[in-house]
Amino acid sequence: MRERAEALFATGDQVAGDAYAAETLGRTLARRVAELADDPTTPLFFGCLDFGPTTADASPEHGSHAGAGDRAGDAADSRPGDAANSRPAANGRPGDAADNPPGGDRLDGRPGDGGYGWADHAGRRYHVGRRHVTDERGEPLVLDWRAPVSRAFYRASARDPQGVRVRRRFGFSNGMLTSFEDEHLDRGEELGTASRILTAEIERPRVGPMRDIVATIQPEQDELVRADLADSICVQGAPGTGKTAVGLHRAAYLLYLHRERLRRSGVLIVGPNRAFLSYIAAVLPALGEVEVEQATVEDLVGRAPARAVDVPAVAAVKHDARMAEVLRRAVDAHIGEPIEPIMVSDGSFRWRIGLEALHRVVAETRREGLPYGIGRERVRARVVSLLQRQAEARRAESPSDTWLRRMGRSRPVTDFLDAVWPALTPEGLVHALLADPGRLAAAADGLLNIDEQALLTWAKTPRTAKTAKWTAADAVLIDEAAGLIERPAGFGHVVVDEAQDLSPMQCRAIARRSEHGSITLLGDLAQGTAPWAATDWRESLVHLGKPDATVVPLTVGFRVPAAVVAFANRLLPALAVDVPPAESLRRDGALDVRTVSDLSTATMAEVRAALAYEGSIAVIAADAAVDGLRAALAAAGMETATADDPTAGARVTVVPATLVKGLEYDHVIVVEPAAIVAAEPRGLHRLYVVLTRAVSRLSVLHSAPLPAELR
Repeated sequence: MRERAEALFATGDQVAGDAYAAETLGRTLARRVAELADDPTTPLFFGCLDFGPTTADASPEHGSHAGAGDRAGDAADSRPGDAANSRPAANGRPGDAADNPPGGDRLDGRPGDGGYGWADHAGRRYHVGRRHVTDERGEPLVLDWRAPVSRAFYRASARDPQGVRVRRRFGFSNGMLTSFEDEHLDRGEELGTASRILTAEIERPRVGPMRDIVATIQPEQDELVRADLADSICVQGAPGTGKTAVGLHRAAYLLYLHRERLRRSGVLIVGPNRAFLSYIAAVLPALGEVEVEQATVEDLVGRAPARAVDVPAVAAVKHDARMAEVLRRAVDAHIGEPIEPIMVSDGSFRWRIGLEALHRVVAETRREGLPYGIGRERVRARVVSLLQRQAEARRAESPSDTWLRRMGRSRPVTDFLDAVWPALTPEGLVHALLADPGRLAAAADGLLNIDEQALLTWAKTPRTAKTAKWTAADAVLIDEAAGLIERPAGFGHVVVDEAQDLSPMQCRAIARRSEHGSITLLGDLAQGTAPWAATDWRESLVHLGKPDATVVPLTVGFRVPAAVVAFANRLLPALAVDVPPAESLRRDGALDVRTVSDLSTATMAEVRAALAYEGSIAVIAADAAVDGLRAALAAAGMETATADDPTAGARVTVVPATLVKGLEYDHVIVVEPAAIVAAEPRGLHRLYVVLTRAVSRLSVLHSAPLPAELR
């Protein structure tokens, strides 16, 4: 498949009809080559399904694993566009025109879909992998894990076999298959979390970026991954429950099912910081999805670069939801009423529009509730239309497009527009609001008190919006203003991770980009560290424009060992959030809490001891202590990486506590928890995040007393 795609890419320019077609074909073929890129660390398949024979077909050899036959070509997973295979129901994606032929010939095996149920797979064997694989004739060899029939690999059970006779899991190491195990579901055999291979894959040491979990998705995760595109969901996930993986795999699943639609509208992944985005960057490409945009909230609202920092009290007011109404009032205040008629000269003619007609134009446009900038152009168009009617009545012919453009730019029309609907820029609006106490007081009347207004007003006013030293919080206000003035581009689906730290105004920024799409919201209220961190998902969902989204808790963890979870859970009563405590299925791992006299020396010794094990190592400390620890490690001859460069190759990463959210490491060394707590108002929440980053071993080193909640 790769060779065919590369050959087509190499010769594509010879078959294109013109330069535009060549460029379009080149992009398509380049994307196809990228989607088929090899990952030498993973095998082509990780599972196999044998569907048992029907009663009529039952015989000793018919459904055996060794002789189930290669009849998967009747209902498999080759996508349209694979030149060798264009049969109508090949890929099982309902979102493509070639799918769902008459008669309901679907591959999801749900009884009632046109009479096509699990019995139609009787006696067949399907291998399941990260992507579909076909032979030189286009016949399917491996089904994509997202194909409807692959759902049985994740959801079939002894209680509900879904037609599956044997489910086989394959173990692998560095891309080589090393073992397998079978579950004879028709006999009531089911390994579940007791599976050796499943356990080994979950507990496998990791170095570098996050990996996909297609081989280990659990039934409750699979339900979320395969949720409909129209559904917005919120996952309240305790540490180690795989909520990030669920969100990324849902994005991959939706791209598979609605490829053309989402290719046009786009999929956006929003993360808390660049370190987190670097950590997850390899997951979707490993699944063959290379056209997903990733950004932080700061990236989304970064029209004006932040060159200053607000004090916390000022930032809190700017992030408050009330600022949306303040800005809306400030925009509305610019709309005026006509005070005199318009007279426009046109050669030997003069056209006049009276006050009553002009009032009607402004009133009608206001009622339509358009973005301010579009409303201004609508007023211009309606005024020109009134002029056009007069010209047509006098000249008995329709004016040309040139005449219409000239009238729209004529001095009387532009003067009228500037008087009743003046041009605005987002930066100019916010600058005017923060620079003028009177303007701010008018817009904030009944919303912000005098003290809050005083916090917002600049002590030293910049002369223009271009010379202003904006802050990160100002950027959120400017983005809100942009949404009132312009119509922002949106995405078909948005995945938001670590969403508990989004302020109401940041939620609104994301809502503007998903107004006509759906969202997957991921987070843990217990890990909220921002001053405006959410305490109730329903409030966040309202600000995101998805008040009816389903909130689903994930409490069973597969990554963080039980001893570590139990230690971190001691903090939950002090975090003032109503979330179920995390549970862990991991009984391995280690927890070591020690009082030391010299933190630096103890840390060096702990790192050396950790290097004797496989996997990644993180030294996590309060931000102020990071440089000293990194220097001490360097002096001891130990190479270290930074959190935003997980591919650097060094096994040891020194991470500031404020950047560790969402990251995982095999061995975590937490240095001086008391300093982490003291560094910020929500320090206990930060410490909860820090303690739950370990997936094998956690060492806690302290010279000051531990926080009372942990003792």
